Amino acid sequence: MNEHSSLSASEFDRIQRLVDEQFDVEEALIEHAFPTFYIRMKPDSKRAFTKLRKNLATIGFMPVLRKSDGRCVLKIAAKPVAKPSRSIINIMLLLATIVSVFITGYFFSIGLVANAPNYELDPWVGAASFTIALLGILSVHEMAHKVAANHHGLKASMPYFIPGPPSFPGFAIGIGTFGAVIVQKETAPNRDALFDIGASGPIVGFILAVLFSAVGLAVSPVVPMTEPSTGGISSLLFSFLVRVTVPVPGPGLYLVYLHPVAWAGFIGLFVTFLNLLPTGMLDGGHALRSITNKDFTRTLFIGGSILALLLTGQWVMLAFILFLSTYKHPGPLDDVSGLSLSRKLTSIALISMFFLCLLLPQDIIWKVLQLL
Repeated sequence: MNEHSSLSASEFDRIQRLVDEQFDVEEALIEHAFPTFYIRMKPDSKRAFTKLRKNLATIGFMPVLRKSDGRCVLKIAAKPVAKPSRSIINIMLLLATIVSVFITGYFFSIGLVANAPNYELDPWVGAASFTIALLGILSVHEMAHKVAANHHGLKASMPYFIPGPPSFPGFAIGIGTFGAVIVQKETAPNRDALFDIGASGPIVGFILAVLFSAVGLAVSPVVPMTEPSTGGISSLLFSFLVRVTVPVPGPGLYLVYLHPVAWAGFIGLFVTFLNLLPTGMLDGGHALRSITNKDFTRTLFIGGSILALLLTGQWVMLAFILFLSTYKHPGPLDDVSGLSLSRKLTSIALISMFFLCLLLPQDIIWKVLQLL
C-alpha cells in the first residue's frame, strides 16, 4: 500500500480475502487510493462478481470490474449511502398528476361529443377512463423497472409522477403529465441486470398500451367523410389497430374520433417509442449500453435515431435526444461479463417495438398498410 491511502492494512487484507474467495488474483495493490486487483476471469465470473458484491456490501464497499490493456481490473470503492425516499413527495406528485390528467380527459371528452354529436359519453366518465388508462400505463411501466431492480438486489424508489399542463378548449397545451420516473439508488451489478431494468418498463407498458388502444378503438365513434383526410401523424402499430378494431358501419370513407381510452393508448405507445430512444439514461440507452460498450456502435444507433426523427419532422424529440446524447452512460459495475443470449434475442423485440411505435406521416402509413 502507498502512504496516500486512507485504507488501513487490516481493511485491505479483509477486502483481499473476499476477492480471493471469488477470483484468481494475479496482482493486488492500491492505486489512486483504491484497492485494485488484476484478476483472471472464469466461466462463472458473472456469478462470482455478484457474490463478491454482496459480501463487500456488508462492510461498506462495492466492486467495479473493467478491462484495461487486455487485463481485467477489479477496483474496490466505498459504497455510496442511499438516501431514504420520502413517500409524501410521491403521493403529492401523484395527486397533482391525477388532477391535471383528469382535466385533460374531461375537456377531451367534451370535444369528442361535440365532433360526434350522436355519440353518448359522459365527460366525467371519459375523464376518469382517460386518467385510469394513461396513469395505468405509466404506473406499470415504472413499477416494472422497480421490480426488475429489486429482483437484482438493487434499491429503487416508488414512481415519481410528473404533473404537466392540461389541455383546455382551444388550448392544446399538454396532456396533464410529463410521465413518471423511479430513482434507482444503486448501480446495476452486470449487463444482464442493466438490460432487465431498461427493457422491463417498455415491454410491460407496451403490452398495456396495445390493450387500451384496442379496447378504446373498439368503442370509438366513426363519422362518414366525403373526402379522405390528409396530414397528421400516427404510428404503424396504432394505425393497424385502427384498421382491425374500429367498427366501420359499411363501405365508404370514415373519420375515427378517439375514445379517451384509445387516446391514452396512443400516448402510451408514443411513450414507449420515446423511452426506447437508444441514448443517455433512457430505457433504450440502458438496453444499448448492456449490449455493447463500444462508443462507435452506440454512435451508430444514436445517429440512426436522429435520422429517423429528421425524416419524420419530430424536431422536439430531435432536440431531446441530442441533449441526452451528451451524457455518457456509466455502465454496470461488472462491464466485462457479457449479456446472456436470451436477452440478446429480447433486444430484437425492443427494436421491433421502437419502429412499430415510431410516429410517421399518415400518408406513409397508409401506403405501408396497403401492402399488408
